[in-house]
Amino acid sequence: MSISISGGGDVKAEPNVTPMIDVMLVLLIIFMLVIPAINAGFNAVPPLGQNLKPHPEEDTDQVLGIDSEGRYYLNKKPIKNEDLATLLKAIYDERTEDKILFLKAHNQLKYEKVIDALDIAAKNGVRVTGMITDQVPGSKSLVESDNFSSMKTGGGKP
Repeated sequence: MSISISGGGDVKAEPNVTPMIDVMLVLLIIFMLVIPAINAGFNAVPPLGQNLKPHPEEDTDQVLGIDSEGRYYLNKKPIKNEDLATLLKAIYDERTEDKILFLKAHNQLKYEKVIDALDIAAKNGVRVTGMITDQVPGSKSLVESDNFSSMKTGGGKP
C-alpha cells in the first residue's frame, strides 16, 4: 500500500460510477416489470367455447374489456369506470352504421358486472353486442366451415 505525502493538493479526476450503476439496475428492474403489463393491455381469460367462428379484428372494431377486478379497458387502453358512458356515446354518436361493441370479460368476473357494462353500452348508442370467447384448447369447431384451416383451403378469408 502506498501513501502519497505530497503537499500539492492534487485533485483526482476519477468518476465514481457505483451510484450510476445502482440507479441503472433499479431502472432496468422497474422497466422489466412495467413494460410487459403495458404491452399486454389488460388481462382477461374469456370463457371457453366449442363451435367458434374466427373473427379477424378490424380497425373499426370497438372492444370493451373487463378484467377480473371489474376495471374497464376500451380497445386495450385502461379507462375509468365512470368515463365509460361518455366515451361510448362519443364513439357511437358519430357512427351511422356498424354500432357493434365486442365485449371481452374475464371468466371469473361476476355476471352482474357484465350486465352493468352491457346496460351502459345500450344506453349510449351501442345496438349490437358481441361476446368474445376462446376456443377450448386442443379442440376445433364441430362446424367444419368455422375452422380456420378449412377456410384457408376453401379460399375464404380468415
